[in-house]
Amino acid sequence: MPKNKKTSNSKSKVIAPIVIIALLFLGIGVGMGYFKKNLYTVMKVPDFTLTDQNNKTVTNKDMLGKVYLVEFFFSKCPTICPVMNTNMRAIEEEINNPGFGIISISIDPENDTPQTLKQHADRIGVKSPNWHFLTGNRDYIGKLADQFNIYVGDKEDESESLNHSGMIALVDQEGNIRCRYNKDNMPILYYSGLNYEDPEGKTPKLTGKYHPDREILIEDIKKLLK
Repeated sequence: MPKNKKTSNSKSKVIAPIVIIALLFLGIGVGMGYFKKNLYTVMKVPDFTLTDQNNKTVTNKDMLGKVYLVEFFFSKCPTICPVMNTNMRAIEEEINNPGFGIISISIDPENDTPQTLKQHADRIGVKSPNWHFLTGNRDYIGKLADQFNIYVGDKEDESESLNHSGMIALVDQEGNIRCRYNKDNMPILYYSGLNYEDPEGKTPKLTGKYHPDREILIEDIKKLLK
């Protein structure tokens, strides 16, 4: 009998570490699953009031109840804007949901009048009534970009005034900017609207055939629309 008890104790000593290790890996797995499935809340979307391509006033309050993207661009941009617009069109086509919208804010409002933006929307084949190309006062738009924490060049600097970031904000139905976590479980904050020459999205290239953030944006938009 004592021998059996000793054997039982030995087995317990072996099993206990195995259970602890298994629970540890299970915890890690659950944690990784959380970061993969859940989106981080960055901040409330800044208030905005601007005019769209149909000469209608559009505000952030008008977008409540919709999942939408926000970008800064201008219609005459010869470099990254066509790439961003193409990626937005692909997302629009894939999502195809009345609960989804896009806000494209021009940083060149002197040229991008509602009429010009209407022509631009028609030219790139916009179908959704929820894709608003917005224009307004340039100083206001510059300050709005700062509130979004998306780079737009200083209006007073001729060499910088039409420079801007290729980043995109994802906004949920309650007006919160959301994002996913990267592989290190850190929030990415914004998504890239650019193309890349590598599938990992490390080297931007206008003619690049890879657009990894476009794919993850589609995934995250669908999560929010559920």
